[in-house]
Amino acid sequence: MVFYEPAARDRDLLPHDPFKAIVAPRPIGWISTRTADGTTNLAPYSFFNAVGDRPPMVMFSSVGMKDTASLALESGEFCWNLVSRDLAELMNATSRSLPRGDDEAAATGLELEPGRVTGAPRVVASHASLECVVVHSTQLRDRHGAETDHWLVVGEVVGVHLDETLLTLDGRFDTLAAQPVMRAGYADEYLVADTMLRMTRPA
Repeated sequence: MVFYEPAARDRDLLPHDPFKAIVAPRPIGWISTRTADGTTNLAPYSFFNAVGDRPPMVMFSSVGMKDTASLALESGEFCWNLVSRDLAELMNATSRSLPRGDDEAAATGLELEPGRVTGAPRVVASHASLECVVVHSTQLRDRHGAETDHWLVVGEVVGVHLDETLLTLDGRFDTLAAQPVMRAGYADEYLVADTMLRMTRPA
């Protein structure tokens, strides 16, 4: 068993930080935002997940105060869009750094449409989208209390868009058929959900 402390990793043995490979796979936070002046932004985030269900809440974490995080905080809203296999290359294209105000969706040929409950737009081609209102944000601190360059944004889900072709006869969203793309270990690694494992909770 290899053991290391993150600040003292043996770079000969582990030249690539394995942290993201260990905490994997992770849902992709494909986040769209819009401010009052009409500025839109669409970008994928590696650190994203659900954090509660009553009410439903999701979070994303930005390394640095990037456009998506700043626009979400300015407007108080954002929309999460599911990345399925058919959208993987387009999602990857939206990770390119563009000047603030440039539209990543337009640059990649993706259509956005206005939210139903919020002003945050959604990716029309996405098979599921969650409109969210920001309920919490903070700059993360390390164990010594020092501020880091990580910004956490939590949103309450106030609107859900679902592709009806992915609903089963008994009313379930067919996650496997949606083929969600997830972040894996390193910068160029992704996984696609292709296996369902069912286990009944013990009584």
